Amino acid sequence: MLQGGVIFIPVFSSLNFSESQSVSTSFMIQCFGMTAGAISWSLHYKKHHREDDAWSGFVKASLLTAFFSVLGFWSSQLLQLNSPSSLHTSFSIFSIVLGIAIIISSKSSTQITRSIMPVDFLWLALIGYFGGIITAWLSVGVGELVVIYLMIRGLCAKMAVATGVVVSAITVWSASPIHIFSTNSHALFELVLFAGPGAIIGGLLARKLALFLPVKVLKLFFSIWIILTGSVMLAS
Repeated sequence: MLQGGVIFIPVFSSLNFSESQSVSTSFMIQCFGMTAGAISWSLHYKKHHREDDAWSGFVKASLLTAFFSVLGFWSSQLLQLNSPSSLHTSFSIFSIVLGIAIIISSKSSTQITRSIMPVDFLWLALIGYFGGIITAWLSVGVGELVVIYLMIRGLCAKMAVATGVVVSAITVWSASPIHIFSTNSHALFELVLFAGPGAIIGGLLARKLALFLPVKVLKLFFSIWIILTGSVMLAS
């Protein structure tokens, strides 16, 4: 499954970072980890699944969703669409809902379909747009929502994760003018200097782990972990 802000935001919160510092630093670190993951999954697709019907919609789904995610992110910035609550509360609630959704998707009886249907592209566009807005607030959101949707729809779990990682990578890089290259960035560059290389290693190893372990084991472990994290943050 995806990681990124789901891991960083709770850690930064425990270190008493400000909301702007947490979000900007998380975005910057994800530019390392998600890019490494996206390249790794893309090479895996090119080597093993280019002729695989179950992966036939991977490129189109990734690019379409990423386009609308970037559009959602910049809509949030330009229209000044602020989060309805604090980062602490919003992230906690999002984590709990996300964890429950992952558990539901793991119990879904939907049969694996051979390819993405036309209606799925419409839903992915909507998920991408509103997921991009959520990502602007929390530094996490769109990739996880994409993965959950595709899994609930019964598509290949590995393809779902690959799509989510690619969409996340493109989305976080679209935020670079604000969170990386801007002189007003609140990112803690000293922390990124150490965490960035680790994120690259994690992004590369995550694909191998996802391919090695049973999908249900990964989803259940991840869902329980983020539900507990969200609950602890909400209670604190």
